[in-house]
Amino acid sequence: MRPYPHRPRSCLTRLLLSAALPAILCMVHLSGDAAMAKEAAAEKLNFVFVLIDDMGWADVGCFGSDFYETPNIDRLATRGMRFTDGYAACPVCSPTRASIMSGKYPARLKLTNFIAGRRRGKNAKVLPADFKLQMELEEVTVAERLKSAGYATGFFGKWHLGGEPYWPEHQGFDVNIGGCGAGMPRSFFYPAWTRNIPIPDGSPGEYLPDRLSAEAVGFIEKNKDRPFFLYLSHYAVHIPMHAKEPMIEKYRAKAAANPGTVQNNPIYAAMVESVDQSVGRVLGTLSRLGIAERTVVIFFSDNGGLSTPEGANTPATNNAPLRAGKGHLHEGGIREPMIVSWPGVVRPGSTCSVPVTSVDFYPTILDMAGLRGDPNHRLDGVSLVPLLKQSGTLQRDAIYWHYPHFSNQGGMPGGAVRQGDFKLIRFYDTGHLELYNLANDPGEKHNLAGEMPEKAAQLDKLLGAWLAEVDATMCPVNPEYRPAE
Repeated sequence: MRPYPHRPRSCLTRLLLSAALPAILCMVHLSGDAAMAKEAAAEKLNFVFVLIDDMGWADVGCFGSDFYETPNIDRLATRGMRFTDGYAACPVCSPTRASIMSGKYPARLKLTNFIAGRRRGKNAKVLPADFKLQMELEEVTVAERLKSAGYATGFFGKWHLGGEPYWPEHQGFDVNIGGCGAGMPRSFFYPAWTRNIPIPDGSPGEYLPDRLSAEAVGFIEKNKDRPFFLYLSHYAVHIPMHAKEPMIEKYRAKAAANPGTVQNNPIYAAMVESVDQSVGRVLGTLSRLGIAERTVVIFFSDNGGLSTPEGANTPATNNAPLRAGKGHLHEGGIREPMIVSWPGVVRPGSTCSVPVTSVDFYPTILDMAGLRGDPNHRLDGVSLVPLLKQSGTLQRDAIYWHYPHFSNQGGMPGGAVRQGDFKLIRFYDTGHLELYNLANDPGEKHNLAGEMPEKAAQLDKLLGAWLAEVDATMCPVNPEYRPAE
C-alpha cells in the first residue's frame, strides 16, 4: 500500500512532539556548550610548579653537578629556559614559600623566618626580629586567582605556612595532600611519616616522594580535560636524610670511584635522584595524556643547599662555586636552580642571566594565563614573560632580601640588594658591609666595599629606602649584650 507522507498527525502525536522538542533542542544546545567549554579549556594553559626543599643551585646536572644524576630535570631544561640567576626571596623556607604564593616580599608580609624559628645569637648586639607564624588568609594567593578563573587546583607536599586554619585548602587549593604546618617529616618512609605529615593509608616502607608523585599523577589524570594548577612541593631533599638503600649503595660506589668530588654525600644524592624521578613521572604523564604542549612547567627550590651539619646529619651538599648555603645571604643560600618550560613560546634549551626572584612567579603565571592583576592586591614581583619570550627586559631596578634572624646554619641577621652585577650585604648586628661584583666574582671572595665606598654607600642607601618602603620589622637592640673585654 502506498505511504502517505503528508498524512496529518494525530493530536496525541502533535502533543508529544511539541513537548519533546524543547528538551531535544536543549540537549543539542547543552551538547554544543559542553563541546565549546571543552574546546575553551583546551586552549587554556595548565601549570605545574615543582618546588624542591633545600636543593642547591649546583645540585642539578644542567647547573653543573657531575655527581648527582638528574636526567629528567636536565631534559626539562632542554625543553625550556634555564635561569642562571634565579633567587629565592629568603635563605630559609617559609618566607620563600609565602613569596611564591603571594607575589610579595617576605619583609612586606612580616613573615621573615621559617616557622617557628626562634634562635638567638650568643651575646649578639641585636635580637631576632618578631615575625608572623602564618601566611594570613587575607593574602590572595596565586591558587585563589587561578581557581576563580576556572582552574582545578591541587597541592601536594610541604606547605609550612602556618597551622591548620592556614593550610592549603583555606588558601585556594581544591586538593591538599600532605600540606600542613610541619617543616619536615620525621621519616621519609611509611608509616613513620604519619606522625607529623597527614598522609595516611600508605604501604609499609613506601617512600614519601614516590607517594606525592603518585598523588600528583592522579590529579593530572582526573583533570586532564580542564585547566589545572598543580603545585608539587616536595619535602625532599630536606633533612632527615633518608633514601632508598639500593640507590644509596649506587652513590657510595660512585663517591669511592671519584674521591676528589666536592659533592659526595650518597644519601643526599639518592634523595636528589628520587625527586628527579618524580619530575620524570609528571612529565611522562603530561606526554601520555597529550597535554604537554599546553602545560607550563616551573622548577625551583626554596633556598640554597644545606652545606653545614645540622642535627645528627653531616652536610648534605656543597654549593661550590657559590659561597655558603642555606641560612646565609651569600649566593649559596639564595641562588636556586630555576627552569621554566612553556611549549611553543620559550625557545628550547635557552638560557637567561637576568636576575629574577621568587616574588616574580605570581605575576608571571597570571600573565601567562591571560589574567589581569588586581589593583587592590599589590605585587612586588614582575612578570617574566618578556624574558621568556625574549621580547624585552624587566622594568625593575633591583631585587632585595631582608633576613633579621640568626639561622640554624650560622647565618647572621642582615639585608641584601642586587642591582645589575653588584650585590651588597648589610649585617644588622655590626653594620658591616660586603660588596661583590657577581659578574666576575660569583663566589663572593673579594669584598669591594673598601675599594668602592661610593658604590657601597649608594647600594646601602637603596637597601635602606626599600626597608622603609616595605615597613620591614628590624632587629631590636639586645639589652643584655656585653662587649668582649
